[in-house]
Amino acid sequence: MFCSLYIPMKGGMTLNLFEAVKDSVPTRTAAEHYGIEVKRNGMACCPFHDDKTPSMKLDKRFHCFGCQEDGDVIDFVGKLFNLSPKKAAEKIAEDFGVRYDGLKSWDTHRRPSVISKLAAAQEYRKKESRCYNALCQYFHLLRDWKERYAPQPTDEDWHPLFVEALQKSDYIEYLLDELVCASLEERAAIVKGMEKKLDALEKRISDYSSQEPVSQETVRQIGSAHIKIRGTRCPEELAM
Repeated sequence: MFCSLYIPMKGGMTLNLFEAVKDSVPTRTAAEHYGIEVKRNGMACCPFHDDKTPSMKLDKRFHCFGCQEDGDVIDFVGKLFNLSPKKAAEKIAEDFGVRYDGLKSWDTHRRPSVISKLAAAQEYRKKESRCYNALCQYFHLLRDWKERYAPQPTDEDWHPLFVEALQKSDYIEYLLDELVCASLEERAAIVKGMEKKLDALEKRISDYSSQEPVSQETVRQIGSAHIKIRGTRCPEELAM
């Protein structure tokens, strides 16, 4: 039997329409469902003005750094489809299978395709995040090897890790650039291509970084650097 993905409750009580929708559906999820292409960093071209470069940040809520539109998922859908807040909330509840207090009836077979798509999207995001983090850590190692094992004038042979850094750095940097700024289809192709290689790559990273593990702050810094390289501004920069 098919069940709703979202059954938001507080203290054992089903939430009202507005609370249930806002508690269950992030604005980013709704935007992607309604055809807005959202980059991995949560940025998208704003649908509310003539936006040439991504200036809208989407997560639980949304904010456009260009036209200053701001709000929650109900505000977003209402403006996108020119609906009143109540109609927008009802549309979201219908499209995403959100149960709420006052719902007169519930069809247990409604919207299975939407629910399966949401589950698939969540699973893809996990895979993309795993791929991105592994590549960030590997890129950090390559940079370290390039400096640590740089050949000295007296060396007859180059260290294998220095050679690997020379051979792989540009390609790994390219993959990171694409995972930050490319379209969903292009990112998905990279994730699929890396899927069978990730276990071996993560083991290799673990073997070489066990003494000096790569912190999440390092991963974040590498990611921010790649956003700047591609000319896409970070949300923190846009807010300045």
